[in-house]
Amino acid sequence: MTRAVAAFVLIGSWAAIVPPPARAQGLPAVAADALVARCAAYVDGHFEEQIALLESIVNVNSGTMNFEGVRAVGSLLGSELSALGFEVRWVAAPGAVNRAGHLVASKTGRSGLRVLLLGHLDTVFPAAGAVRGFRRDGDRITGHGVEDMKNGLVVLVSALRTLAYVGALGDARITVVLTGDEEDVGVPESLSRDFLVHTARAHDVVLSFEPGEPGVVVTTRRGFSGWRLAVGGQGGHSSRIFGDELGGGAVFEAVRILGAFYDQLRHEPYLTFNPGIIAGGTRVQQGTGTGEAMAFGKANVVASDVIVEGDLRFLSDAQKQNVQARMLAIAARNLPRTRATLTFDDSNPAMSPRPGNETLRRLYSDVSQAVGTGPLAANDPMTRGAGDVCFVSDLVSGALDGLGGSGGGAHSDNEWLDVASFRQATKRAAVFLHRLVTAPPPLRP
Repeated sequence: MTRAVAAFVLIGSWAAIVPPPARAQGLPAVAADALVARCAAYVDGHFEEQIALLESIVNVNSGTMNFEGVRAVGSLLGSELSALGFEVRWVAAPGAVNRAGHLVASKTGRSGLRVLLLGHLDTVFPAAGAVRGFRRDGDRITGHGVEDMKNGLVVLVSALRTLAYVGALGDARITVVLTGDEEDVGVPESLSRDFLVHTARAHDVVLSFEPGEPGVVVTTRRGFSGWRLAVGGQGGHSSRIFGDELGGGAVFEAVRILGAFYDQLRHEPYLTFNPGIIAGGTRVQQGTGTGEAMAFGKANVVASDVIVEGDLRFLSDAQKQNVQARMLAIAARNLPRTRATLTFDDSNPAMSPRPGNETLRRLYSDVSQAVGTGPLAANDPMTRGAGDVCFVSDLVSGALDGLGGSGGGAHSDNEWLDVASFRQATKRAAVFLHRLVTAPPPLRP
């Protein structure tokens, strides 16, 4: 195909996107310039409509546990997607996970890559709290969720509107999944994300519209695992500590383990681990899912119990497994008369660095330069935590995140969005999608 965007080859066990020869990339220069100009003009001409859509969804409280609000935002965006010819449906969350559900919109065509577009409808704010509504002050918009990630939802919809305007949406193969619980994923994740994993398997690439950052596009995100350390020791009079009868006590054993974690693991690249809560004494009580713990003890009594809970963040599944094995080995080398049990609660996988992600980044960076917003580098993995894209990035040939506009103050009452970045992100997304859906690459094993 003379207009091929990319070709696929197998690297290891994964299909990765590989650029075609330079002479075959994209449209002729004049046609490509004309397309960029048409897309940019459409976005500029309809930008106030885009702002209005953003205002309508920011003014809805869609905190994760506000099921009515999550569904209301989904309904507003579902109407927009339906008007563009998408088949729209609401996917109820399994009852066991107690979440609002998810919006799915699909267009089954025959042209280009099979593209999965991701976003989330929910925010971190309390379900019953007053929403800080939309406010525009010149080049800045404030409001709950305006950066993370309601602006990205509007960028997604507006890019598809632009695609329809230039005549490239009709035969495209695009699925939109807007989850209702990204900020507080229903557990178990294997159940709450089963529909997303199943959907992703039928696609070639995934693009997520989480907040962007200037000069950067997201090719990696670290994964998340919780851990719990329960240490037991022999209680008794403190004058007998270190002897054959009492040994080292539970507190010294917990300190030994945590100190070894710090000494032996903290230099691992892209790895962090944090003991966020600790309680110890002769009696420990811990609330279930409350983040609270109470301990009773006395200075002259050797502690018999310690509980520590923390998190672990990693860049690949291999790194996670390696570090968890090392942590278990450290916890097993107990001081006299003590014992320790270390357990892990794996949550979000990592969006690991992969060749297909990097190829998409280069293509997206080319688009960014074409629309006048400069080149885009890959993000530092330390700057991004877990997200929905992490559940599916290893199921497709390439993935990108951070395609929304940028701002600051996410997850706070001071959340804001830069208006110029909102407009720029829409232009980039529209032209990028055009290149993915109008020039189908050959797929080969």
